[in-house]
Order: sequence, then C-alpha cells, then structure tokens
Amino acid sequence: MQIIEDETTSQTTAQGGPGLYAVFGQPIAHSLSPRIHAAFSRQLSIPLDYQAIEASAETFVGALAAFAARGGRGANVTLPLKQLAARFCLSISERARQADSVNTLVRRGEGWHGESTDGAGLVRDITGRHRLYVRGRRTLLLGAGGAARAVAFAVLDAGISELTIANRTPEHADALADAIGQPDRVTTRYWNDLGNWGGFDLIINATSAGHHGASLDLPASVIASRAICYDLSYAKASFKFLAWARSVGAGHALDGLGMLVEQAAEAFEIWHGQRPDTDEIYAELRAYLPGDSED
Repeated sequence: MQIIEDETTSQTTAQGGPGLYAVFGQPIAHSLSPRIHAAFSRQLSIPLDYQAIEASAETFVGALAAFAARGGRGANVTLPLKQLAARFCLSISERARQADSVNTLVRRGEGWHGESTDGAGLVRDITGRHRLYVRGRRTLLLGAGGAARAVAFAVLDAGISELTIANRTPEHADALADAIGQPDRVTTRYWNDLGNWGGFDLIINATSAGHHGASLDLPASVIASRAICYDLSYAKASFKFLAWARSVGAGHALDGLGMLVEQAAEAFEIWHGQRPDTDEIYAELRAYLPGDSED
C-alpha cells in the first residue's frame, strides 16, 4: 500500500486533529480528489486530512482495513475498485445497488456504507453548470462498465426519453439493459450498426478508449441537431472524442471535469452534511488542466 500525501490536503484546527479521508485507486498519483476536497475544506472550514492511497484489486481490502484502523471516516474509490468496493460494504444505497458499484464510502460503526455519486455528478454538471436540459433527450450511451451503469440510471431518472446502449462486447450492453429492466425505454445496438438508427440528442462516452489514445470510429449520422456530446473523461483522455463531436456538428462538446467536481461535492455532503460551492475549484482546475471542453 502506498500513501501519497499532498501538503495542501491536511487541515487542522485548534479544536483537534482533522478527520481522515482518502481516495483509493490504481494509478492514483494523478488524482485531483485531494485538491478538490482541500478546497471544499477551506471553503466550509471543515478540517480534514485527505490522502491518495494506491491500491490494486488485490491489495484494496487490506488497504481499506488499515485505513479504518487508523481512524478513516470516509473514502472515495476510483478505477479499478468501484465494483469490488460494493462487495465489501455492510450496506449500500439504492443508487449504488442499481449501479453495482460504489465510489463513496462512509464509516458506520464497524463497517462501511457505500454510495454512488457519479451519475448525480453528471446530471448536475449538464443541467446546473452548463444549463442544458436532459429531459426528453434521445440518448446514446457508449460503454457498459461501472461508470456507464451509474450514468444510465441517473439519466433515466432525469427524464431522458430513451436510452440506447452500445458496447464493443455486445453481451455487456445486453447485461446492463437487463439490469435496468425498462425495455420500453432501453435498447441495445451493435456498435457497427449505429449508423442505421438515426441521430441522438445526448451521446455519453463512458468507454476507456481515450485513455489509450484510441478513436471510437462513430458515424456522423448518430449526431442529431444541437446534440450534447459528453465524455466522462477529462483533459487529454477526452480530446479525440470531443474533436470528433465538433467535426460532425455537435451543439455542445463537454468533458467530465465538471462531473468529477460535482460527484466530489456529493461525497463531501454525504460525509459532512454541508454541500460546498463548486464554481471556484472548477474554474481553478479548468485553468490548470489542458482542456478541450467548452464552458
């Protein structure tokens, strides 16, 4: 287990030491979560010590137990641990149960309670920060992994008219559609057949293609007039998808930086009972990171 500390994340007060929080994942040194939660801590004068802890699927359970033994009160979980985390919680929220993944942990007694804030973060970013509507949109979801699951339930709850799921492995898309259980609103399509099904008003890229520098090879016909194209990734990992979106006439091309900040705010509120304002840290990170998203 490797703990990566950032001096900006440790906040103390005269009343006592800070609460202990962390983000677990692999790789984790690049994580913006310590910086985000440090900003929330300063804004609301809530002391915390937020660490980044490197943990693989093989070492996560032991790392989490050691964290709890040190007094850990809450944690975020990122790739590749979200579904694994759900298995080790004593209780999980309905959102986490639907998504079959957990990205936020809360210590309750001798165990962990699991929450999923990814989907809520996406919807809040689109509707709040960018002031775009989700309701009634014909939606294409690319990918069927843990992040896609959380997003699928969130956009359905937000009122999209229909959801089409496409994945390079069709069986995974079918499994997600079956788990959602709304055949009147949710369908799956073969990736190579997407060009035959008309334009979509909202296209969400939940694949990892951008992290590997790969393109998605999508037909231009999937873009409806004034469509929103949203990549759950941000910075360089989102560049190719957003460049494609603009080249085929998307009305809005957005990366996932806002989703990252908003899901963090959701987690902070779960832990501390207060929701921070996200505009300042979002602007700070937007200026800091290489970006290709409109604002």
